[in-house]
Amino acid sequence: MSTVSDTSLRNGSLGNNSFRSESFSEEKDMGLIREAGCLSIIVLGASGDLAKKKTFPALFHLFQQGFLQENDVHIFGYARTKLSDDDLRERIHGYLGKVVSTENAEVLSKFLQLIKYVSGSYDSDKGFQLLDMQVSEHETSKNSQPGTSRRLFYLALPPSVYPSVCEMIRRHCMNQSDLGGWTRIVVEKPFGKDLESAEDLSAQLGELFDEKQLYRIDHYLGKELVQNLLVLRFANRFFMPLWNRDNIDNIQIVFREDFGTEGRGGYFDEYGIIRDIIQNHLLQVLCLVAMEKPVSLKPEHIRDEKVKVLQSVLPIKPEEVVLGQYEGYKDDPTVSDSSNTPTFATAVLRIHNERWEGVPFILKAGKALNSRKAEIRVQFKDVPGDIFKSKKQGRNEFVIRLQPSEAMYMKLTVKKPGLQMSTIQSELDLSYGLRYQDVKIPEAYERLILDTIRGDQQHFVRRDELRVAWEIFTPLLHSIDEGQVKPISYKPGSRGPAEADELLAKAGYVQTHGYIWIPPTLA
Repeated sequence: MSTVSDTSLRNGSLGNNSFRSESFSEEKDMGLIREAGCLSIIVLGASGDLAKKKTFPALFHLFQQGFLQENDVHIFGYARTKLSDDDLRERIHGYLGKVVSTENAEVLSKFLQLIKYVSGSYDSDKGFQLLDMQVSEHETSKNSQPGTSRRLFYLALPPSVYPSVCEMIRRHCMNQSDLGGWTRIVVEKPFGKDLESAEDLSAQLGELFDEKQLYRIDHYLGKELVQNLLVLRFANRFFMPLWNRDNIDNIQIVFREDFGTEGRGGYFDEYGIIRDIIQNHLLQVLCLVAMEKPVSLKPEHIRDEKVKVLQSVLPIKPEEVVLGQYEGYKDDPTVSDSSNTPTFATAVLRIHNERWEGVPFILKAGKALNSRKAEIRVQFKDVPGDIFKSKKQGRNEFVIRLQPSEAMYMKLTVKKPGLQMSTIQSELDLSYGLRYQDVKIPEAYERLILDTIRGDQQHFVRRDELRVAWEIFTPLLHSIDEGQVKPISYKPGSRGPAEADELLAKAGYVQTHGYIWIPPTLA
């Protein structure tokens, strides 16, 4: 651990950062991450849960696979907690996976030795001057010329401290000159609580950094099946003529958890299920499902199309929203007895454009339900002139299971084996665990951190995209905050409020009875 000494400050040994600027690499080399200058990854909030459970494990897995090189990278943890280097290493050690061989133990040991810790406050010049000194010493030891090094700051912090932290980074920790190096900032959600607060935060960060330096992370955009959506839609001919209002009746994007707030009651009560899940994760998935084909795979072309979709979403109708709160939610001592916060929500969004006019997009998320899953469910229209009288068995559906048991399957009607001409529902199934047995599906944070190092902003949220997303949900959120809309009580372990199923039926969704998809196994 390092601490600030008054002597070093008086002697000016922490460096002069007055004229630091930024340049950006457009390189997207699919091999090892190596550029002219060395790489420093600074995790702010290093002693917190997000850092130890997500950020550091993702960095370790990238190191383990060779995407981060021992002779090129150094990792710095920064937080207010007084810790030594070894204290931080010990804290995160248990989250880096099981050691199953001597070779793995050696890799883990090498990774932990790359980590140093600096203690300081989030609005302290001294703390960030010391941090800059430690990073600069690493860069000098790697013979990096001033300005050629790369600095990635990962803010595993609450948004309330983003402005002060970013100001300190801008003031003390930027590269010195435009010689091929860069400084990039990764910020976690929530990006505000409504349109006004999000715009205030964006304005404060925008005064300090260019948009190309800011990486607003939404980990859903790093999930394997979410990243597959563009490939599915635009690399397969048979989807192209089907993916429109002429063939699709409705689309559901669903997030379900079978547990409650689990000790996060105080935090969750401040935000609720719409801010926590729907306004960001599910809305990002909607963009990829509904967007038009981009001109190219360049990040800005993709993000332009996502913004166009969001701009086409009509205002949400109050009668097309059902809110719920599970029984026992307010038993948590950190939750107010008068809480109006929804733990469940179903909302119907409608896109006013040529492709999707009249097709309801049903966003549904909830806690303490009867199952855990996240999926996209595309339900097609009934077969016209149904000579097999198979309508009662259910419609064709294309389902993309995001988690758990990643899969894609098509529900379709087939002849039931036997002498009778009768029909039954079955599926065409691509289950990743069975098809790709030897492939390790990377965690979302691994992929997104790697994208940040490469300078690829395709899977990050742009400022105008964030603004339009908040414009869609802010009126509904304000009506909830003001108590104008009340959540309906539902039992833990249920499907949620019965009114939500009624809303789905009104929107046109036809539930299949008697068919359950079972993930295939190797046995």
